[in-house]
Amino acid sequence: MIQRHFWQELVEQVWRQRSVVWLAGVRRVGKTFLCQSLPNVEYFDCELPRTRRMMEDPQAFLDGLGGRRIVLDEIHRLPNPSELLKIAADHYPGIRVLATGSSTLGASAKFKDTLAGRKRNVWLTPMCLEDLKDAKRPDLRHRFLRGGLPPFFLAESFPEHDFQDWMDAYWAKDIQELFRLERRSSFQKFTELLMTQSGGLFEASRFAAPCEVSRTTISNYLKVLEATFVAHVIRPFSTHRPTEIVSAPKVYGFDTGFVAYYRGWQDLRLEDLGMLWEHFALNEIMARQQTREISYWRDKRGHEVDFVLTGRRNKPVAVECKWSASDFDATNLQAFRRQYSDGENVVLAQDVDHHFTRHYGDIVVRFENLQIFVSTLDFARL
Repeated sequence: MIQRHFWQELVEQVWRQRSVVWLAGVRRVGKTFLCQSLPNVEYFDCELPRTRRMMEDPQAFLDGLGGRRIVLDEIHRLPNPSELLKIAADHYPGIRVLATGSSTLGASAKFKDTLAGRKRNVWLTPMCLEDLKDAKRPDLRHRFLRGGLPPFFLAESFPEHDFQDWMDAYWAKDIQELFRLERRSSFQKFTELLMTQSGGLFEASRFAAPCEVSRTTISNYLKVLEATFVAHVIRPFSTHRPTEIVSAPKVYGFDTGFVAYYRGWQDLRLEDLGMLWEHFALNEIMARQQTREISYWRDKRGHEVDFVLTGRRNKPVAVECKWSASDFDATNLQAFRRQYSDGENVVLAQDVDHHFTRHYGDIVVRFENLQIFVSTLDFARL
């Protein structure tokens, strides 16, 4: 496995702000290994019956820990996990707790308290650029095709069967335990179609017939995928101008490997790289900002900007993702700036080592290296 130093430091940073941290992320993204890699941590696996017995009396359990740093892995296995975390936060501030569980806190009915104000969240995304450096394998094409789940990325041969095995386990252990959905075939068909159309505009009615369910059911399926971090719903940026698209979201699959797998790709062509680079850039931005509050922009004439980021200054940063800087056309950014004149214009291209700027009519566009760009993003929301 990989020592993921970026994430280790992020956990430490958030621990300095709150005594209870919730570590979220999809299965096999590396939560358990990250927890065990932290220094001076006592690890408890809540899947084990003897561990659960230890925690039947939360106060007695916490009394015996002193001021230690502990990991409560798979905490959703406890009968009342939020009770233990609430007591720890309120009465044992000297204990540092890192808790993990199925996908997301609050998705399970066992969590009777969302712990608002008592905890901070860390969302462990698929492998980012810092993880590729730790793995000593910066090959983006390898990352695109294998994806960012460490076991898939590190496999000696292409892990073709692992993708379907992951989806089967996701249905059995996440979906059935948390949501009790019926019609497995319809849900998995929807997930497959969503991956093949990843990055496109989402219209629930287009999925209803092939999945043999209603439009309402499709919308519920999407909420489940979003809650469990398997899909990212990117909503349009707008001030409700009549020329803009205001309702149709774009939906991205959580990982380039699954997108490539469901598209049937085992080798990547040049024309595939731009779309996967856009997915990877989105993963990088989300990892750094620890949020999915990212928008896109599109008008009714078909002009579109990949991502729009809004910070505390409320000046939208328009971001275009291009595999090569030479592929950039300024038309879309110019259309956006006719509506929103203030804000930066950024092109993220994998062949840019040092940033540079160019003028296109009335707008200035900065061509930026992805790693340098994300290192400047606003971490205040942490």
